[in-house]
Amino acid sequence: MPHFIVDCSKEIIKLKSPQEIIQKVYDSAMATKLFVPEEIKVRINPYQYYTTGNTDDDFIHIFGNIMEGRTIYQKAQLSRLIITELKIIFPNVPIISMNIRDFEKASYCNKILIN
Repeated sequence: MPHFIVDCSKEIIKLKSPQEIIQKVYDSAMATKLFVPEEIKVRINPYQYYTTGNTDDDFIHIFGNIMEGRTIYQKAQLSRLIITELKIIFPNVPIISMNIRDFEKASYCNKILIN
């Protein structure tokens, strides 16, 4: 159920392939053992037009959307692990960040839940 959306400057996918980035995020999320591997979803959005503090510095930001129920500690560990792994493969990218948002079970719906 977790969705990881990777927003980044377009130059990022010239440094590493989109598949390599997606796989790194997937593997990091899986390593936490917080999720069922087949439910982890990762997407990447490279941006041509953006500003970061009024500069054109390259960036990576990940939005992690997960079902409610994980502790603050678990969510912090998830963020730290993913950022640590990305920092290793992108040592010269000045901005690498992530935040976690909880889905509410009461309001979440997908087609499997509809009879």
